[in-house]
This record gives sequence, C-alpha cells and structure tokens, in this order.
Amino acid sequence: MLELRKVLLLSTLLALGRGSVRSRSQPDRSRRGTLNTFADAQTAGVTEWTSWFNIDHPGGNGDYERLEAIRFYYRERVCERPTAMEARTTDWVAAADTGEVVHSSLEKGFWCVNREQPLGRICSNYHVRFQCPPVQSYWSDWSEWGPCSTTACNDVGVQVRQRKCVSTQPMPLLLVPACQGHQSERRECSTPMCIAKWGPWAEWGGCSATCGGGRRIRRRTCVRTSLSVQCAGRHVEVQKCGKSPCPAKCQLACSEGEPSPDCSRCACEGHVLHGEVQSVTGVPVGGASVALANRPQVVLTRSDATGRFRLPGVCSSSSSLILVRKERFSPVTASSSSNSTGRSWVRAVLKSAEKPYVVKHPEDKVRYEGGRVLLCCKATGSPTPDKYYWYHNGTLLDRKAYKYEEDLVLRDLKMEQSGEYYCKTSSPAGSIKSSPALLTVIAKGTPACNSTPEMHLIRLPVDCVQTGTDSRFYNAGHCPHNLCAGSLDYDLRCRDGGGFCCGVQSMESRIIDCGSYSLPIRAVTQCGCQKCVHPNVLVRGRVVTADNNEPLRFGHIYIGKERVGTTGYQGGFTLNVTPDTQRLVVNFVDPSEKFLDTPKVFVLDKKGGSIYYDVKVMRKQTPISINSGETNSISLGEIKGEDPIGQLVIPPNSFHKDNGEIYEGTVRASVTFIDPRNITTAAAAPGDLNFVNDEGDMLPLRTYGMFSVDFRDETNKEVLGAGAVQVHLDTQHVKMQEHIPKMKLWSLNPDTGVWEEESDFSYTTSTGSGRSKREERTFLIGNMEIRERRLFNLDVPENRRCYVKVRAYMSDKFLPSEQLEGVVISLINLEPKPGYSSNPRAWGRFDSVITGPNGACLPAFCDAQRPDAYTAYVTAMMGGEELEAAPSSPKMNPNIIGVSQPYLDKIDYQRSDHEDPALKKTAFRINLAKPNQNNLDETNGPIYPYQNLIGCENAPVDANHFRFFRVEKDKYEYNVVPFEESDLTTWTGDYLSWWPNPQEFRACYIKVKVQGPKEVMVRSRNLGGTHRETKGKLYGIRDIRSTRDMREANTSAACVEFKCSGMLFDQAQVDRSLISILPQANCRRISINNLLQEYLTKHPPVAQNNDSHAFNMLAPVDPLGHNYGIYTVTDQNPRVAKEIAIGRCFDGTSDGFSREMKSDSGVALTFSCPERKITRESLFQRLQTNPGQTLSQMARDMRESEGLQVQRSSTRLMAYPSEQQGRTQSRRVASLTRRRVSMRAQQPQ
Repeated sequence: MLELRKVLLLSTLLALGRGSVRSRSQPDRSRRGTLNTFADAQTAGVTEWTSWFNIDHPGGNGDYERLEAIRFYYRERVCERPTAMEARTTDWVAAADTGEVVHSSLEKGFWCVNREQPLGRICSNYHVRFQCPPVQSYWSDWSEWGPCSTTACNDVGVQVRQRKCVSTQPMPLLLVPACQGHQSERRECSTPMCIAKWGPWAEWGGCSATCGGGRRIRRRTCVRTSLSVQCAGRHVEVQKCGKSPCPAKCQLACSEGEPSPDCSRCACEGHVLHGEVQSVTGVPVGGASVALANRPQVVLTRSDATGRFRLPGVCSSSSSLILVRKERFSPVTASSSSNSTGRSWVRAVLKSAEKPYVVKHPEDKVRYEGGRVLLCCKATGSPTPDKYYWYHNGTLLDRKAYKYEEDLVLRDLKMEQSGEYYCKTSSPAGSIKSSPALLTVIAKGTPACNSTPEMHLIRLPVDCVQTGTDSRFYNAGHCPHNLCAGSLDYDLRCRDGGGFCCGVQSMESRIIDCGSYSLPIRAVTQCGCQKCVHPNVLVRGRVVTADNNEPLRFGHIYIGKERVGTTGYQGGFTLNVTPDTQRLVVNFVDPSEKFLDTPKVFVLDKKGGSIYYDVKVMRKQTPISINSGETNSISLGEIKGEDPIGQLVIPPNSFHKDNGEIYEGTVRASVTFIDPRNITTAAAAPGDLNFVNDEGDMLPLRTYGMFSVDFRDETNKEVLGAGAVQVHLDTQHVKMQEHIPKMKLWSLNPDTGVWEEESDFSYTTSTGSGRSKREERTFLIGNMEIRERRLFNLDVPENRRCYVKVRAYMSDKFLPSEQLEGVVISLINLEPKPGYSSNPRAWGRFDSVITGPNGACLPAFCDAQRPDAYTAYVTAMMGGEELEAAPSSPKMNPNIIGVSQPYLDKIDYQRSDHEDPALKKTAFRINLAKPNQNNLDETNGPIYPYQNLIGCENAPVDANHFRFFRVEKDKYEYNVVPFEESDLTTWTGDYLSWWPNPQEFRACYIKVKVQGPKEVMVRSRNLGGTHRETKGKLYGIRDIRSTRDMREANTSAACVEFKCSGMLFDQAQVDRSLISILPQANCRRISINNLLQEYLTKHPPVAQNNDSHAFNMLAPVDPLGHNYGIYTVTDQNPRVAKEIAIGRCFDGTSDGFSREMKSDSGVALTFSCPERKITRESLFQRLQTNPGQTLSQMARDMRESEGLQVQRSSTRLMAYPSEQQGRTQSRRVASLTRRRVSMRAQQPQ
C-alpha cells in the first residue's frame, strides 16, 4: 500500500492538465507554466497508468499526440475518460523541463507547435501516457433532449433525455457494480402561441376592359396554425383599370390602300416590297431582321440565305423607311423606291459593328476656387456612340444637375470637386471609358506653386570632394513640373492652350569648393507658375521581320485611315505625335505584300522627346492553290515534331468577290499563323492584346495563336472574301482546362488596335491523325466570316493578373538619383510549366511600358498557388540600345538585383546568361509568383496585385524592384545649369545651358585616338568662347574612358562630347565654344586631323595649342563629318541625338552605326600614352633590401628640407586642375631631389 501511494504522488507531480506548459527556467511570462491534476469525483481512488504512446514525430509543423489518433491505433488501451496525462521526451525529459511551449487536454491529447518555440527552436519528440480509473462501470454522457410530447400550439408537454451505464470489464452483470444515479431525466416543455397571418398578395388579374373603364382583382390566403384563430382583413382586393378613353375610328387618309389595323400606316393588300441585305463587301447577309423605322420593335420579316426578303402590304405610292438589323452589324435605315410599273424595292448595306473608341480624352487641369472648367470627351464607333456618362471619383454625376453630354462644364468650383474625372460612352455595340483626368482646385489666396525648390542632388566629378563634407553631391535645387493655375485668356477650352506649369523662376551662381579647384554651378532659388515647356513628342524606330531582321523598305505608315509616312531603306521611321495623344495606333503596310500588315500600339513619353521602338513584323506564308468548289483545310501552326494548334475549314463555294458574286476557280490562299510556341514571334504580335468588356474597361487577353488570312483570285490577284469559315482549335494545346469554356475567336480593329469578339466556340469530337497514331481528339469550333478584317486571334480573358516593378539606371551603381526615364521595358508572358497549365515554350502575352521618374509597372499574368506557374522574360531598350539586366551569377546578390530574400528565391531570378556566359546579358527571367498579402516579405514588391497599381506606381525607390542599367563605364557629365536629358521639362533658359533650345538638340563629338597599352580617361572642358555673356565661363565637363580596338593591339579611342557652337537660348548671337581635350594620363599629342586643322585655321580666332599634352579649339559652327573627326547630329531628343552621334563616331563614318570601336577611321586627334617604366627601386623595395641605410637617408632628407619653403599659387576659379602644371612642378621637385641625392652620394662619408 505504501508503494502504491508513492506511485500516486509521483504521477500527480508529473501529470499535465489543460493549458500550456513551459520550463520554469524560462523568464518569458507570456507563456504560463501550469501543472494540473484532473480527478473525477466518481472515479476518485486507486487509478492505473497506460503504456507510453508515440504516434507522431516533430517534423513539419510540430509534434502532435492526439487522443483521437491514439484511440484509432490502440482502441482498447486507453480508457474512455482518462483522469491525468504525463508527457516526456524520448530522452526521458519531462515536458515541464524542456523550456518548450506545449499544450495538453484530457479530451484532445498533447501537442507542441514549432512556430511557437523561442529563438527558432523546434519541438522535441514526445511520448505520452494516461491515467485511467480502475472502476468497472460508469455513466455515459446524457443524450440530447427528446421532442416535446405535444404538437398543438399554445400547449404544455414533457421532454426526456437518457444515459447508459457502461461496464469496462467483460464480467457477468451480477459481478459488476451498478452505476449510482438515475438513468433518465424529464423536464416541462411548451409550444408556441397559435398565430394567423396573411400570405403575400397574388398578381393582379386581367382588366375586364381595355378602354372606357374596367376592374381587376387580386387575392391572398390566410396562413394559421390552429382553426381557433382567424386573420383580420379581406382576402380580395378590387382595382379600377382601363381608364383611358376608347380611341375614335382611325382618321388616317390613304391615297392608296387602307389604314393598317393599328392605324400606323397605309397597307396595300396584294402589293409586295422586295428587298435585299448585303455587307459592305457585297456579300448577302441572311437572318437580318426587317421592321418599319417608325415601329422598330415589330419585326415584320427576316432576310433569307441570299439576303433577300419580301414585305407584303407596303404601298408603292410613298417612300417607306425600312430598319434592318443584325447581330455584329450596325443597324441601318433605308428608303424604299418604286418604278413606273409599281414595283417597289429597297437595298440595305450593313457595316460591321465596331465598339466605341475614345478619340478625345479629358485632360488634367488646375483651377482656383470659384472658377470654372471644361472637360471634353469624344468617341467614334459603328454605330456612333450616342450616350455619354461622366464620373467623379468613380461616382456617376447626375445628368440633370450638370446638364452634360459629350462635354462636362463645372462652374463656381469648390474644393470638394477636386479629384478624378472620366467619361463613359456607349452604343448598341458596347461601352468604353476614357482615361481619367485630374482636376485640382486651389483655395483662393494659395500660391499656385510652392516657391521653395525641392532637393536635387548633382553628382560632382570624381576628383571633386567638397571641403568639410567630403560629399561628391551638391544640392542644385529642382522645381517639380506640375500644372498650376495661371492666367488663361479663356478657361472653357478642351485643352488649356500652352497651359501653366511650375518651373524655375530664379537661379543664382554659386561656387563649389572641390579642394584643389572650384566649380561654378547655377542653382535654383525660387519656383513659380509660368508657361509650360511642351517638347515635341516623337516616335522613332525600325521595322524588321521577326525571323531574320530584314527591314521593311518603303512601307506605308497609317494612323487610322490617313497615311502619315513611309519607312526608309533600312526600315527606319519617325512620327510626330500631337501632345493630346493618349494611345497611338500605327499600322505598317507592306506595298510589296511580302510582310503582314501589322497594327502596333505605342506607349508615349508625356514629358516629350522621342521614343525608340524596334518593330517586328511577320513574313507572309507562301500562298498555296486550293479549289474553291471543294472543302479545304489549312493547318494553323507548323512546328517540327508537334501537331498544329488548329485548322481552318472552308466549305465549298464559300469564296466571293467584292460585289458578292460567288467565286468559282482556283484560290491562292496565304494563312500566316503567329504561333505562341515560338517565342521569337512574341514581339510581332499585332495590337496590344487588349479587349474592352461590357463595363467599358480595357482588359488583357491571353492568346493561343493569331492568324492572318489572304485569299486572292489566281488570275487577277483580286482579294476574295469567305463566308461560313470554321476555326478548329485542338484542345490538347489548351492545358489550362478552365480556359476551354471561355475561349473566343476575336478579330482586330486596325484603327483602334483593340480586339473585338467575333464568335464563341462549341465542342466536337473527331478522329484525327496525330504525330504518332490516329486518335480521337476534341476540338473547339468557332464560326467566322472573312470580310473587311483579316487578323484573327484565339484568346481568353485572364483574371490572374499582377504588376511587375522595373527601374532603369545610368550605371551599375544603381543610384536613385540616376534613374533613366523614357526606357521601353518589354515583358513576354510565358506559359506555365508542364504538368501544371501549359507548354513552357509558349508565350501568352507581350506588353511594353515606358519608365517614368519612378520606374515602370508592367502588367503580367501571375499565380498565387504555384510560384513557377507563370514565368516572364523582361528586356529594356533606350534609343535602339539594349540595356543590361542585373547579374544573377555566379551568385545571386539581393543588393544588386534589387529584391530581398526570401522572396528572391521564390521568384527564381535568372539573367539570360545565367547558364551560358556566351549569351547576351540584356534580359532576365522570373517566376510570376503572386504576392501573399499575409506574408510581410511579399508586400514590398517587386510583384504587386492587379488591384494595387497605385501602390506599384508610387513605390519608394528602396522597395523591391528589378533593375536594368546602361553599359557605360567611367563616363561622367557635368552641366553648370542642371538638366535631366530623360525629362525635357527640366530645361531652363540660361546663357550657360548646355542645350540652348528645348525643341532641338544638337550633339557634337570628337574622336580621339590613344596609342598605349591601357585605356585612358579623356576629358573635355567646355567654356564660352566668343559670346559676351559666356566668354571664359564654364558650360560643363565631359569625361569618358577610351574603348579598346579589338582589331589593333595597344590602341584605343574615345568619342568625347563637347559643347556645340551656335546660337544661345536668346537666339541673338552665336557663341563659338572654347573646347579643351585633356587625356588623364602621361600622354602627348602626336597628330591633328589635317582637314580639321585647316578648317580651324580658316575660321579664326584660332585657339593656342602650345601644350602638347592637350588640345584646344574654338568649336566649329558647321556640322563637319567623319573626314574631320567631328560628328554632329541634331534631333528633337538629346539622348537620340547622342546615341546616333556615338554610333557614327565608333564606326568612323557619317551615316553608319557601330558599337565596336574602329580606331583607324574618322579620327580627329591622336595621343601617345606610353606606360611609365620603373627605373629605380621604390621606397618599399629599398626598405626591404637595405633598411638601415634607407632610414638614415630619410632622416637626412627631412633635416635638410626643414628650411625649404614651397610657395603655392592661390586658388583660381577653374573647372579642371591643370595637369600640365602639376606634372611640370612634380618633375621639377623630382629633378631637384635627384640632384641633391647625387651630390650627397659624391661627398665623402
């Protein structure tokens, strides 16, 4: 008995009750430590312990020893109601002594969760045992209360519940102790009160009379729970109806026939109106509804398969207006005609319906409180949109209150009317929304602009470190280019003329102390509201084929129906764009018909300048001959080793001419398929893969292939149309099963660049022959007619969308102040991985966005379930130059890539040369993992949910983002008047401005050849030369490292920019800039281009060139060419001008372009920069070979130099420390030192 009590005492100390337990040695009070013992009053006394159980291991989320699971595996080893539990690790450590947070419950068991443990620990492996009562019988739980014994309303009854006596031992009943207590319990119950209520009224019955007065009846039913209660009120209601007076006899006078029964027209019995319905291409249109224009809701007949119809009873004496309608066509009203024989006919020509498209968007405006403003909106379409709706911050404005149609006028403006405005227009074909416009209302008396400049840091030359701060940056100030409320001559225009913007009102000259020299700078001191600078907006580019870059020579360029230009011999083009253009749709047409006609949608840089696009077009498929009288099938997509994606099925006698006549004969058919399985075709996709939904929002599509059709008469090459064409899409290529029911056939509107729905698809099953065997396959079938449009698409709307944040930088230092604007970022959406959704070689979408001051946000498809479901390739291009992506090898560095861990691993960033260093470095691939908003690591970019576009656009520069940079090493530019070439609105009119005209930018370069084993930094120092306001004053500095000529040993060359001569910003007088070319090494000028030397001599004044270590000249006014070693290019964008000039300079020609330096062509100056040879031992070497003698010599030198005083010249204002003077002085000191050492060596010791 004593031993039994010891066991009970030990089990009581070790037992775990309900709650959480941790080690008592842990100081964390948030985790309460409790040791509880549970004892049932009925089973108190002697108890027994079970064996130890361990059914789980601490992998995954933790260790879970659930009582339910233990009973599942060991049914008869645990009692029904344990009284206590003990838990220990497999190392026999009590749970309370482990220091871990654990949980226990006599009903649920024991568990430990890994994420709750301190300092990253994980749970131990536990086993548990339970204490059970030795009793042989006990009561089970009470059952639920039974139903009430009475069902009548407002009555009283009885409810009963029961329990069972359970035995734990298989012993005879007489030997088992009986359970104490009652087996059943009773309680009183009652039913609800008796009620009676009316049911809902039935619909009104018909009126007893249509006119002159009648009545109608409706009834209701009483619903009650007892016959003893009744509903109050009537169960029948009677209402008067048909109050309108009965019409008088029809008074319509008919010169022919009699009035129709409804007295709406004259009807001539026996006369028939004949009609025909055709499309604009002359094809008969069947199934069109025909009605009278004055009663459009009453369809009288429909056209048959030949497009003809008959209207009996229409008189011939008067003209009748006939309304003809058909789905996907614009309704048309046609007037009937009659001849002298009394025959009447009508001909209706239906035009394909086109959804509305906004051609004039409202613009951002700023007004003072109490003023007025006009916001304009205009849309086109077929039929023409006739309804306009205006919204303010997403709320529809009351048409009656504001009295608007296309234009919205707001008068007596109030502060609360600030916000976002957009219009929505609709027609029977659909709806569309305009771009939003921001209206800013400023309180009276408030300054239009903040006069205090914002901080704007200018990077200083590498040898300029400011005294006292050691900073290489200087705050020159900056005025944000925001709209402001200026003095308009008229405030109710759609566009505020030139408009007013915040800009530089005053500047001051300052001196930057660089220690050894000084730099002048013009800093902004005050901002103000003034006329906006509106640079010209240009779109430049080159049109080439997607397969081998063959240029589209002399192709026609259309914007809408208007031809606006022609491509050059190399495929180049330039387009001037109006400032109010929101979406530029350009159609490139090949007159030689070798390439597909390709519409492209260009995004624009609103801050002006030119954007460069490398436009890809598809080569037309070689035509094949088919018989128009037979069924023809043409495959869509031919990739070696793979089945076609689908096919076109053309029934016999489907081809027709423009006049609608059926064509019989041989057809030359060319069907060109843009196959998404071939990633090289992505850039050639026409349009921008967007459609407009029923609400008017433009949304993205995901393509399964696009095709262009071209059918022609074999004899005269006349273009043919086709009706009842079927498109069969093989569903084996649609791996995302949820896309199959949403698949549609679309056609491209070439004027708007928007895809419009052509038809739905239906299912069919057929036995087809695959690559390996004949098999039963499922196809989607879509029906189409080939009329005016010739570009079609197999697409589905995709709702799993995100935005990707990308920034571009001037260099691989990725400085926030050196972000590039106007860079075209392109993203190719690739299909999901095999086994998940689709073929990884297939692309689904192609998008381009231009970087602004805060980077760019590109739309993309993404997935929240699988990080690698969707992938994307991203590239960047600026002015025809591909930018380099942040590297991913040999090791991914989050600080370089711009994305923090662990999100970077989830995205799996890889640059294009990740696995093969020989590949280009101009793209990267990522997984498009939709961010988890509950995971803090994924809420800071670079991938944002589609609903959080504002968060992506406004993300701070230190938020996660992907990076591109320009491959320009050791290049530096300094302007005395700060200017950002990526934002032309930052231009300031000043005599010392590097670019004197914001509408035209002239870039000048000189080619300098360097003979020597190393690349050398070459600087141009640019001063005013002849203008009275700038003479002797610095314009700016340019540094560039020479580029190695890979064809010639020990030779490099540099293309150095210099300040062009010409008119300054006031256009009053020419300034010939004084240019100094200074190699930053031990260099000596050995030759000057003879033609350049002759030109400078014939155009005085001539700059002095006494120093052989530099070259000075007064820059030529004339645009000299490569024969002089001078390269000059003028453009409306400074970056484009510089890129073209650099490309010509590298190539050494006046019209070529190269990125490989050719140092033997078009050179202006040649310098010899040999490597200095070491002729004597250095101090370090002498200390190693003879330390005693060296130290003694150093002590003597120091004593002798105590009286030596070196007089230094005072600091002068200059842009560059004179290397010549520094080298001369150092040579003199070195020479003096050598002479002293030599004299001491000759003296006797």
